[in-house]
Amino acid sequence: MDTGGRLIAGSHNRNEFVLINADENARIRSVKELSGQTCQICGDEIELTADGEPFVACNECAFPVCLTCYEYERREGNQACPQCKTRYKRIKGSPRVEGDEEEDDIDDLDNEFDYDTLDPQQVTEAMLTARLNIGRGSHLNASGMPTHSELDSSPPSSEIPLLTYGEEGSEISADHHALIIPSTMGHGNRVHPMSYADPSVPLQPRPMVPKKDIAVYGYGSVSWKDRMEEWKKRQNDKLQVVKHEGGSDGGNFDGDELDADLPMMDEGRQPLSRKLPIPSSKINPYRMIIILRLAILGLFFHYRLLHPVRDAYGLWLTSVICEIWFAVSWILDQFPKWYPIRRETYLDRLSLRYEKEGKPSELASVDVFVSTVDPMKEPPLITANTVLSILAVDYPVDKVACYVSDDGAAMLTFEALSETSEFARKWVPFCKKFNIEPRAPEWYFSQKIDYLKDKVHPTFVRERRAMKREYEEFKVRINGLVATAQKVPEDGWTMQDGTPWPGNSVRDHPGMIQVFLGHSGVRDVEGNELPHLVYVSREKRPGFEHHKKAGAMNALIRVSAVLSNAPYLLNVDCDHYINNSKALREAMCFMMDPTSGKKVCYVQFPQRFDGIDRHDRYSNRNVVFFDINMKGLDGIQGPIYVGTGCVFRRQALYGYDAPVTKKPPGKTCNCMPKWCFCLCCFSRKNKKTKQKKTTKKSKQREASKQIHALENIEGSSESNSHKSSETSQMKLEKKFGQSPVFVASTLLENGGIPRNASPASLLSEAIQVISCGYEDKTEWGKEVGWIYGSVTEDILTGFKMHCHGWRSVYCIPKRPAFKGSAPINLSDRLHQVLRWALGSVEIFLSRHCPIWYGYGGGLKWLERFSYINSVVYPWTSIPLLVYCTLPAICLLTGKFIVPEISNYASLIFMALFISIAATGILEMQWGGVGIDDWWRNEQFWVIGGVSSHLFALFQGLLKVLAGVSTSFTVTSKAADDGEFSELYLFKWTSLLIPPTTLLILNIIGVVVGISDAINNGYDSWGPLFGRLFFALWVIIHLYPFLKGLLGKQDRMPTIILVWSILLASILTLMWVRINPFVSKDGPVLEICGLNCDD
Repeated sequence: MDTGGRLIAGSHNRNEFVLINADENARIRSVKELSGQTCQICGDEIELTADGEPFVACNECAFPVCLTCYEYERREGNQACPQCKTRYKRIKGSPRVEGDEEEDDIDDLDNEFDYDTLDPQQVTEAMLTARLNIGRGSHLNASGMPTHSELDSSPPSSEIPLLTYGEEGSEISADHHALIIPSTMGHGNRVHPMSYADPSVPLQPRPMVPKKDIAVYGYGSVSWKDRMEEWKKRQNDKLQVVKHEGGSDGGNFDGDELDADLPMMDEGRQPLSRKLPIPSSKINPYRMIIILRLAILGLFFHYRLLHPVRDAYGLWLTSVICEIWFAVSWILDQFPKWYPIRRETYLDRLSLRYEKEGKPSELASVDVFVSTVDPMKEPPLITANTVLSILAVDYPVDKVACYVSDDGAAMLTFEALSETSEFARKWVPFCKKFNIEPRAPEWYFSQKIDYLKDKVHPTFVRERRAMKREYEEFKVRINGLVATAQKVPEDGWTMQDGTPWPGNSVRDHPGMIQVFLGHSGVRDVEGNELPHLVYVSREKRPGFEHHKKAGAMNALIRVSAVLSNAPYLLNVDCDHYINNSKALREAMCFMMDPTSGKKVCYVQFPQRFDGIDRHDRYSNRNVVFFDINMKGLDGIQGPIYVGTGCVFRRQALYGYDAPVTKKPPGKTCNCMPKWCFCLCCFSRKNKKTKQKKTTKKSKQREASKQIHALENIEGSSESNSHKSSETSQMKLEKKFGQSPVFVASTLLENGGIPRNASPASLLSEAIQVISCGYEDKTEWGKEVGWIYGSVTEDILTGFKMHCHGWRSVYCIPKRPAFKGSAPINLSDRLHQVLRWALGSVEIFLSRHCPIWYGYGGGLKWLERFSYINSVVYPWTSIPLLVYCTLPAICLLTGKFIVPEISNYASLIFMALFISIAATGILEMQWGGVGIDDWWRNEQFWVIGGVSSHLFALFQGLLKVLAGVSTSFTVTSKAADDGEFSELYLFKWTSLLIPPTTLLILNIIGVVVGISDAINNGYDSWGPLFGRLFFALWVIIHLYPFLKGLLGKQDRMPTIILVWSILLASILTLMWVRINPFVSKDGPVLEICGLNCDD
């Protein structure tokens, strides 16, 4: 048999051989076959190592296994090669597993053989003999090498058996073998071939260089021609092939030989996202300033406590208590921002992995939830735009289902959704044909940009004009429905067929479900399939608690599980449209990542808003929270859930714990300096003995358990299995409810519904799961779904998931994923903040308070700090209100909260103010926040703190402790027309009284203080400076509030002025009458120096 001057090795177990080239030309030709191996376990291509060599798991038979399967087999399997049953050795860079210690701590391929005891020729022969004799009874040492006696007994000229697939011949056809040879490919330092003038001259034995990796000499397996062709076909389906261009020293060959069959790196198998840590040049100074500020705070309180103000002890003590509270609040807010990160997604890799050409998309399905209640407060046109943006999203249409929850059972919403479904048949193909952004028509047509930019389709202008006309007609129809709904008929609404509308009674109506799109026969104007669109209105009856938005969202979870059961859910408010059509793909880069996606419970997107004035007077954009605080949380355990723009994992909402990941092994000696090698070996031996003892004990315990289990099971296995299945079914029904279809769907981690189920039966089951009594005696709202007990169900729901060990992810695409509308006038903004603060107070007074709930779970400490801060901040309103009142009191009485300031005290105060400013500047730097946004956030923190937070605190206490439910009504007044006209709209509310009173008190105090200083002369200006600075600090922070009160007419509403002056006068008179901060011994009398008797 002519080998052509090439070395042949093989494995008897696989009945295959390896042909190793010795000439340069053959080596170059075999480069295409270098990547020709596929993993025999998962079918993926075997990776290339960092050196450009193919990954080899087994050093004995070279059984093709990829790195992922190799590590999984070592971690979870029997740690042996599936072919030759040889135990896998740890390859450098691979995590250590139990049992690696038995290899005498030599775990790298460079040290696998003892080269000092064997000469190079014996090493080469030993290598081949070990490959050929596996399974023939040869004696191998611990390293997989034959013993020295076997090497000595075998003659040097012995022939190596040549193995084929059961046949031996004198000639080996090129079709019957695969050459697996590392290529030079411009790296010519890896292989040094030996050239021969006469090919008939036998090849001299080539010694193995100890310093080189074994893979340099080539491994592989035989593959028939049809196997190679089949693999190439499968490779083209699975991978993106990258052409490899050889270097200048790669040899002389035509470019046709190096074509697309040479994949250098499989993009589809790379991570779908990555973390981008904040540069150390920005984050390290920030952390140093935080530590420095802590130290300065310690010095500050040391000075304040040791230097009381004797003549104003009450003022001093009050101010110190407030300052201590502010310091604790700052710590709770600051330290969760210790590890801020950013993230980057790779949408092209997601497509390569899950969207292969010519095959159905493997992207996961997504159910989208849209919630609305009152169409008069939430205009149907806004909801329609949100639905249209969802239906036109850049995602496979068969993977998207949109569910609209109408919790007000309004026929207006139903009719508007019917019109929307009809218009979507034209709008969706238009969006996808021309790839427009955003895909909400109202905002697309109102953009003040060049809509022809980057558009090359010749019919775009004509079709855009036609579509704009279609949308304007659609708006007219929707506006007509709204106008009709203004006056409700006495007998209630009736449908087109004369049937009374089932939701005429808002608080007493049956459940309703209507599938508008997605059923057979409904397609767009171009004949393409459309996503599902389902209208849902849950049943409501008197005497049942419906839990507002949280209850509606839980009803949507159950309906969607019965009808589509997608493994992922997206919830948006009715006014938050999808601004980035690839938003779902952005989320899937985290959810479907095979390495880190399993522990992600939700992906939160930041909220961005339209229609806000340039100055953002009331900090509606909330940029500091979304671009600083949330990035900090993402580096710990993930951001909190903010109620909209969030993609959930359905299994996490069902209350399941996060999958447990094993703790990674500790460092090995190859990660440490050589001088600690002996120390590590010694400590590892001690650990080995301890592990053996513990494993022995655990095995004994397990054996005893199994024996007792066998005794119990014997003779009653069938009955027990039946009882156990019944018990598990009962537990599931107690947790999820009595619907067998829904209970079965909760066990499907990857989603899906039964194929043989009829739509009619599924709709009947869906009606059952939205009945008003379905949640009775279940864990809905307690452990499953959106959690009840607070109007801010979003914080509570995210908190429960983090307590179960899940982590969340914060995704900020370059183009904002979602955009919504925000209340821009002062009254509406304060009421929005009031609702948020009320929810935090309810959580604080409930059993789910993060101060005492969730210990022993998976919640990290810094994440707990953030949740504690999110429920404690309304309590800051009391010390903040008192602290903002102190400047006016000090100016009116001539007292101050600080004694005469020394040089030491001046340095402390200056250092404190500088550290506060430096912290803010560095946060703005790494968070990408402008100084205007940061300053508006600081101002509204004071405005909301002395108004909405204060009212929410008292309302929450009354509601939780006394059971009294109170509300603040808003009465609209006239508004001006024009852009941002709502900004100047004034609505009377009692929330405006406390900040207005503070403004008047401090302004009066400033006037009184300056007047007093003018009367008393030059000496009184020095002490006055600190009081004036204090009062001006309050006035500047309340300036946006003052501007909002004056409105566009530059005058304050009479009712606000009257109430505030009345309250300020009462407080002033009480102060004069009580004045608790003066000495109780009466006024201090001094001799004036004049003789009045004369």
